[in-house]
Amino acid sequence: MESQVRGGTRWKRFAVVMVPSVAATAAVGIAMAQGALAASFSVSGQSFKVTADHLEGEGFVQYGAIAQGKTLEGKDTAHPVAVSAFKHAEITNMCQSVVTPGIPGLGSVSLQLKAGGNGTAVAADNLYIDVADLNADATFKNINIGVAAGSSTKGPGMKGGKEQANPFGFAQEADKAVLKNVKQTAWATSAGTFKLSGLSMKLHKGVKECY
Repeated sequence: MESQVRGGTRWKRFAVVMVPSVAATAAVGIAMAQGALAASFSVSGQSFKVTADHLEGEGFVQYGAIAQGKTLEGKDTAHPVAVSAFKHAEITNMCQSVVTPGIPGLGSVSLQLKAGGNGTAVAADNLYIDVADLNADATFKNINIGVAAGSSTKGPGMKGGKEQANPFGFAQEADKAVLKNVKQTAWATSAGTFKLSGLSMKLHKGVKECY
């Protein structure tokens, strides 16, 4: 079975619906002990933008969570996110950008990273992305919608560690996910391995984002 979705989804709203209890914390101890999952971490006060022409992922699961972190002023904060996880993903023509504002004497400075544009895709294993906003054309193979997050078997499983997510909450999973024309804002990315072919990283004065 394949399901195709076109257009954009406001994942901030979606994630709030997906997380019935902010206080619920999932610690997937067995998977962590096996070293299969990435540990969660405190996110910075800066979200970042990512674009890609094509993302093809095997073993997909998505569930709601809360990304805990700090503002740029050092205050505690939290962000509702949709965690998109893949056992393996390949990404073509990836661009990632983050803007640091208010630097004395300089104003805003943008860091822009590009990879996977030389005929060899970016490759990642056990990839987790804390998504705040996503627009793409998406196709899913053998999708299950409404599975309990902690019971998913198609993806790499929940992060575990200090992640704040409800293992009994809503999730969706698929054998394969293909996303085209991706535009995404995220708070964090982690992976077991992350191979960036043709990596280029540059600093720009002012605001220069991927989209």
